[in-house]
Amino acid sequence: MFNVVLNLLLQFSLAALALGAPVVQDVSATTAGNSWQYGTGGGIIGFIVLVLDIIVFIEVLKSNRPPLHKLLWCLVVFLFPIVGMIVYWLFSNRAEHNSGGSYEPLP
Repeated sequence: MFNVVLNLLLQFSLAALALGAPVVQDVSATTAGNSWQYGTGGGIIGFIVLVLDIIVFIEVLKSNRPPLHKLLWCLVVFLFPIVGMIVYWLFSNRAEHNSGGSYEPLP
């Protein structure tokens, strides 16, 4: 059941990213100067951040933290994708909360 929900969440998030892409009235050739705005450079970096955030979400959900702590970490990473991910990797004490790869059932 969880895999189905996770799969749907990932599909909807990718669809939302595709539909939320900026559209420009005046389409011109992308140069190195504006590639961060509308070109491929910003898309690649955005995709890398998305993949790393999804890895953090999966790691948080697999951990043996209390459900409230899981929710708070997921909210921090969701609301602040780059900063939240860095804060999680630096300050979350991941080794202590590693559950060994299995999901913990909620009480």
